[in-house]
Amino acid sequence: MHEKIINYFSKISPLSTAESEALMTSMQTQVLKKGEYLLKEGQISVNTYFVLEGCIREYILSDGEEKTTNFFSENQWAISLNNSSYKNSANHNWICLEDTIVVVGNEEKAQQLFKNFPKFETISRVIMEMAFAEQKEALASYYTDSPKERYLKLLKTRPELVQRVAQYHIASYIGVKPESLSRIRKRIASSSH
Repeated sequence: MHEKIINYFSKISPLSTAESEALMTSMQTQVLKKGEYLLKEGQISVNTYFVLEGCIREYILSDGEEKTTNFFSENQWAISLNNSSYKNSANHNWICLEDTIVVVGNEEKAQQLFKNFPKFETISRVIMEMAFAEQKEALASYYTDSPKERYLKLLKTRPELVQRVAQYHIASYIGVKPESLSRIRKRIASSSH
């Protein structure tokens, strides 16, 4: 399991044996069952999570309705941009859609790693920049793309989600009701023939 995160970090910047070992000893994994929450609205987000196995759905409550804003699956970070250093409470929820295993990152352990191995600070910054860029791109897509375009992007960039996630969550994510998603899917299927 841990080799997944070592490989992930090594792609950003090659790790020495000592750096790999330090990362391994600082890692804590958490096993969650389908339906368990990693984060609830109102909680202060103090941890980041690297998904080893499983799928997490991020959603907000708007007028009593759940609006899906993101999905995190294997080799992705679930990072709340309501950063722990600002002590802001989360305005979103993270719930496991499947049995999930994550590596838990926390600020205290990260600071210790940074002190002993400065390279991890650079890697951490790259990860935060990538997470921020992904969220910014998703937000821009929500404002500029039609629901059909958002669905086609999802099919292209994360095709496995369409098989793993309930269609009503996909519909919510692209900003439509499930019936509209069915119509979009039918139009796409008929245009590809």
